[in-house]
Amino acid sequence: MKPYHAFALLSGIVFLAGCASFQSGLILDAVGPAPNGKRVLGTNGVLMVYSAFDPHAHFNGSPYRRYHSDYKILSEDGKLLETVHNDVGGVTQDPKRIELQSGRYRVVARANAYGWITIPVVIEAHCITTIHLEGGASWATDDALATNSVRFSDGRIAGWRASQ
Repeated sequence: MKPYHAFALLSGIVFLAGCASFQSGLILDAVGPAPNGKRVLGTNGVLMVYSAFDPHAHFNGSPYRRYHSDYKILSEDGKLLETVHNDVGGVTQDPKRIELQSGRYRVVARANAYGWITIPVVIEAHCITTIHLEGGASWATDDALATNSVRFSDGRIAGWRASQ
């Protein structure tokens, strides 16, 4: 085998191995609504995912702001229910609020420093379930949060541990 063929073959193997490891495989514990959190009207609950910020530039908006990356909502058994374009427009950097029926779901989203991860989610009627994957959430010092939070391996809090 000629040296450049060997190099091309080796490069292809490295490239394919990199593609195969695209998803980190990290799965967090189930996130649910905060106890005594904000209530919403209607019979459903609300999901808000502060996914990692989109690394691509968006030059079509004014003024400049960062955009949360898109994510997918799956049923508990893994069927795709919705792909969420995580942008509400305007000047706010808040993620889109998604209304869902009470139940268990899985969210596949980008997390800062972790890549693509899977988060089991519990939605309860009249409640907001919030997930923080962007790495910039500020949390009040709270003994309940210290023991009832879902955390990344580096200690960052992703959300409240689901009670169900």
